[in-house]
Amino acid sequence: MLIAEVRGGVPLPVHTVKWKLRLSEHVAADGTLADEAVERLVKAVAAAGATARTWHAPQPLAFATEVVRGAPNRREVLRRVAAGTGIRMCTLPGETEAELTFLAARRWLGWQAGPLTVLDIGGGSLDVAFGRGRLPDFAVALPLGASRLTREYLAGEGPPAPGELKELRRRIRHELRDVSSRIRWERPRTAAVSSRTFQQLARLCGAAPGRHGPFVRRELRRRELREAVRTLAALPAAERARLPGISAPRAAQSLAGAVVGHTALKLMGLRGAVVSPWAIREGVLLRCVEDGADWWADVSAAGDAASPSPAAGLRVAGPTV
Repeated sequence: MLIAEVRGGVPLPVHTVKWKLRLSEHVAADGTLADEAVERLVKAVAAAGATARTWHAPQPLAFATEVVRGAPNRREVLRRVAAGTGIRMCTLPGETEAELTFLAARRWLGWQAGPLTVLDIGGGSLDVAFGRGRLPDFAVALPLGASRLTREYLAGEGPPAPGELKELRRRIRHELRDVSSRIRWERPRTAAVSSRTFQQLARLCGAAPGRHGPFVRRELRRRELREAVRTLAALPAAERARLPGISAPRAAQSLAGAVVGHTALKLMGLRGAVVSPWAIREGVLLRCVEDGADWWADVSAAGDAASPSPAAGLRVAGPTV
């Protein structure tokens, strides 16, 4: 959850808090979320609402990403959240998430970035967007999330077999074929990556640690990411958390994320990318600031549940699951 004060059109974070739900670990083979996971989600959203009230922020702009959006029991999950918290959470189309992440990266990097492509790896999808202006010319969400691919191809505890990595790369190349051709044709001046997965991989590849603050320029180079894939593939999942930047909750899926990232950069003809600390949460806040509260009412109503518009004021809060 992010609470920000809006000054001069810029959302300045004043408080952040995280509840570790690990919903992807409680998903059935068909994508259904287990009751235990839903209960944990309800408690977290309720805590987010209480935190917003403590900080005198309006009711949170609550949205769920792929792990909820793709669940067959999605509507029941959202109904239980609303009934248990009074907060109506919605899901956003993958393309909308990619658009919002692009906006956040554009605002962070500025117009000097020129034609820009943005990649964001989540648990369930890889979002790719390209554009020359404030919003992207095109945006797509591909089923290449780090958690999803780990379950499908790298579920073992030990180092993966060469055949497993080969099959994983084949799947990634297939999904990226058309998108990568479009990016090569557009020839972006700047490439950016966002999401915790890319941030951790950049740290593994030598980028400055988070304690140095968000204004330090961090880059993720393709050749270094290739070496990171080899390093991660040589270790059991549990031991990857000993590497710089790799957290224990994301250790198992770090290899899949690295393979997706390296393959995407290679197919798109990109030698590397700058790391944007702003992503979808900041994108939601920026759209509300720049386009008004009615924008959120419209986009959330197009999802599974309409969310209330934020009250007028300087502070806005937005939790994402």
